[in-house]
Amino acid sequence: MCHPSHAQRGCGCAPSGAWRSHRYPHHHYPGEQFGVRRPLRFLAWKLGLEESQVVELATILNDLKTERAQSEVDDRRALALLADAAQGETFDRDKAAEATRLRSQSAERVQQKVLDALGRIHAVLNAEQRGRLAYLLRTGALVM
Repeated sequence: MCHPSHAQRGCGCAPSGAWRSHRYPHHHYPGEQFGVRRPLRFLAWKLGLEESQVVELATILNDLKTERAQSEVDDRRALALLADAAQGETFDRDKAAEATRLRSQSAERVQQKVLDALGRIHAVLNAEQRGRLAYLLRTGALVM
């Protein structure tokens, strides 16, 4: 159902659960906040992708999403280690060092996955689409 403030503005939201067809980007759909659907649709539209390219891009984005989710798990583990290091009678420098190593390794894995994903995306696109992708990256419309 449309948010009351949207209805007052004549937003045009469809009733009860039919938000997916909504044209306004200010809605947040359950389960899609960090999913591949919106970035995939955005890229398909902005880059003018063919169906086979969309399928390949979906696989690439899903792999990247998985690595980022693992990084979030690693970050929670690192925070727990930092908390443990600070909790005792004396500061446990080894636990704190382990936490920082975990964070560094996790960030490095994500950056490597971004590099791999960008290389795979490059291989899927034609020259015109690569130019559009570069524009999206330069302007900040797409962040990797």
